[in-house]
Amino acid sequence: MRQIPLAAVPSQSLSVVLAGQNCTINVYQKEPGLFFDLTGIVVAVLANDAGFLVCRQYEGFKGNLCFVDTQGNNDPEYTGLGTRYVLVYLTEAEYGLIL
Repeated sequence: MRQIPLAAVPSQSLSVVLAGQNCTINVYQKEPGLFFDLTGIVVAVLANDAGFLVCRQYEGFKGNLCFVDTQGNNDPEYTGLGTRYVLVYLTEAEYGLIL
């Protein structure tokens, strides 16, 4: 499991290499909640605590990502990103253990 560094700002974009995959991640707050994009894979996924962000049926991406509330089980809000709410990447092996 790898933590993806995020700042407590309402909109951000970052590039990261995950399991050899060049990834661009966008995280942004809208009225109903925090949203997540993984460029070329998923767009506008509403983030939930411990909910996987990449649809299992998508075969082109290795592993998965999810937000984790380190102080409970609330859905993430931008004000707690990087502290209370962390974005983590799970390798294919780690993700497979959960399913």
